[in-house]
Amino acid sequence: MKKKIASLLCAALLAVASAGCSFGGDSNVITPDQDGYAEGKLGDTMRSSFFDYIVNSAYLCDSYEDYTPQDGYELLVADVTVKNTFGEAIPMFDSDFQVQWGSDAADSYDFPVTFYLDEGTSLGNEVLPAQYELAKDESRSGLLIFEVPVGGTEYSISYMEYFDDDTTGSTFFVFFPAERK
Repeated sequence: MKKKIASLLCAALLAVASAGCSFGGDSNVITPDQDGYAEGKLGDTMRSSFFDYIVNSAYLCDSYEDYTPQDGYELLVADVTVKNTFGEAIPMFDSDFQVQWGSDAADSYDFPVTFYLDEGTSLGNEVLPAQYELAKDESRSGLLIFEVPVGGTEYSISYMEYFDDDTTGSTFFVFFPAERK
């Protein structure tokens, strides 16, 4: 009987210990503060009510595949991993994420370029599509590509929780530098 109780206690401790682990390995798990704000850096696991996401890396370039940005802009290519932590499948949209740059919040942000492409247009298999579904516990990695003004080096990628009742929840920011590749 004592062995059975000891085994159950060990299993419970293991379950509790592994519950705090991120899906990205060594990254920090960032949750919102009491004001609903969370701030991380490259490699951190951002934990929302619906999913975890990690901005793994990012770089700047002049074009991706056949896509070239408008004059005065370059592309920010971010490698992102998203894992559904909700109790059921969830729809994901490219507009869930935004990029920010500079200090003028009024016009210093944008959605991924896939948001503006004609339906059915793809930038390749590595780029996250404009819309997809994540099954319960499913992870998906891919690229988010943004047009950003030439000359910047400091960026953030954000996500704001939106609920079915049209209210908003916490806001998450991943801050990072990006260099030209």
